[in-house]
Amino acid sequence: MGPREQVLAAADALVAAFAGNDRAAYFGAFSADATFVFHNLAAPLLSRAAYQALWDQWRAEDGFEVLNCASSNREVSLQGELAIFIHDVHTTLRLQGETLSSQERETIVFRLQQDGHWLACHEHLSCCTLPSL
Repeated sequence: MGPREQVLAAADALVAAFAGNDRAAYFGAFSADATFVFHNLAAPLLSRAAYQALWDQWRAEDGFEVLNCASSNREVSLQGELAIFIHDVHTTLRLQGETLSSQERETIVFRLQQDGHWLACHEHLSCCTLPSL
């Protein structure tokens, strides 16, 4: 399997873990120093631990649960030991007892590890993709 296919497999595993509410597998797909930029937060999250703490808070206080997540329009750009993965993501989740759906665009940067695996080191979620004009 070549690098592009390896990155796609890593992205597939990350999305599947998110869709399945598999906290351990989802956060295991990110390096400890990963950063996160989400359009619905006032400030970036500067570590995996910061995001994990927020995830746990959402679950405890808001009943946060991912119901489904689907990836489409996937592109990979290899940049040496980094890979930029861009896709559209349709997510359905439960928050405060309400079912919400979103269509967003996301960029995930993967970094090749010494053991040959790709781990995500940055995620940027942009709001609300719109149909092309």
